[in-house]
Amino acid sequence: MTIVVTGAAGFIGYHVCEALLARGERVLGIDNVNAYYDPRLKEARLERLARHEGFALRRIDITDREAIGSAFAGDGEIDGIVHLAAQAGVRYSIENPYAYVESNVMGQVVLLEAAKALGRLRHFVYASSSSVYGLNDAVPFSESDRTDRPVSLYAATKKSCEAITHAYSHLFRLPTTGLRFFTVYGPWGRPDMAYYLFAKAILEGRPIEVFNNGDMRRDFTYVDDVVAGILAVLDRPPAEAAAGEPPYRIYNLGNNRTEPLGRFIDVLEDALGRKAERVMKPMQAGDVRETFADIASSRRDFGYDPKTSIDEGLRRFADWFKAFHGAA
Repeated sequence: MTIVVTGAAGFIGYHVCEALLARGERVLGIDNVNAYYDPRLKEARLERLARHEGFALRRIDITDREAIGSAFAGDGEIDGIVHLAAQAGVRYSIENPYAYVESNVMGQVVLLEAAKALGRLRHFVYASSSSVYGLNDAVPFSESDRTDRPVSLYAATKKSCEAITHAYSHLFRLPTTGLRFFTVYGPWGRPDMAYYLFAKAILEGRPIEVFNNGDMRRDFTYVDDVVAGILAVLDRPPAEAAAGEPPYRIYNLGNNRTEPLGRFIDVLEDALGRKAERVMKPMQAGDVRETFADIASSRRDFGYDPKTSIDEGLRRFADWFKAFHGAA
């Protein structure tokens, strides 16, 4: 059997591929290796994946219907899909909205169309985001909370993907699970994320920008914990529900702990062995003050149990960062 992982060269996708390969799965990676951030980091991840005999890569765009259809048709053993490819970043969605609608919304439809054509597919798992909670101010965020008030186009596209997927599950009885990720961090991370930008600036002796004057809290989730959750979900496809409900689920994958941004920076400073010069800035458009995941459902249904504190997670990230970038 083969598991398709889209966004295989990306941060979470790379780690998911490694975990699947480690347990003996065959993995078909899909990625166009675009230049949203430095492709050299993506190529370094792919170089590591290529060492595994069970890994194959198709360098194609998820919006290319013909190429995706051909890639899927070329492997008759596909029984699982982990769809992680997307145009990421809240702030960039304000500058380049078309990229988000094309990649996130059209890409979701192309993958779902390809998925429903697979006769033996057990499960379609895809990435959503904590950003869908938007203006919701009741914490922790629960899957039953309102998600119809997004504050960024990125969040709106992710909410659209959830609604579109529900339609496919209803119409074609396609087993699907959407996962709302909460600020995932760790080694091999994305260079556009705040913790990565902070680390780079601190080691280069440059100031860091701290938004909303530091009055921010995030549910920081270590990548290994998220990957364990993804694999547990993949192995447990939803069954047909009662009263005609589709085989469709949504879960939060967070750390179930909200941390002040200031403490997060303190821990990162300790891990890097250097102090940061902090420049306070106002809140940025499209951002929210706090995220906090209620993980009761994911804990109950598939044993999701995040264990990594930011003290341990940031130490691992800092060790990787300094080794990968040759920083002192």
